[in-house]
Amino acid sequence: MRHDDAVAALSAADNWHKATFSGGANGGCVEVATIPGYIGVRDTKLGERSPVLAFTPTEWKAFLSGVRAGEFDV
Repeated sequence: MRHDDAVAALSAADNWHKATFSGGANGGCVEVATIPGYIGVRDTKLGERSPVLAFTPTEWKAFLSGVRAGEFDV
């Protein structure tokens, strides 16, 4: 599946759920959904209007490893 097709399929998915560690005082929440071969992430506050980021399982694992390692801390 092409990346653009995955984004479209994820945008239409009905299995979006709020991420377990999402939240905080600033309202920073994300939702996650899956389709075969892709994981999608969007902004909870925007819901269906949110742009969708689509990751392959390999990309998703690399992203989570970076988060756990503090690579994205500000």
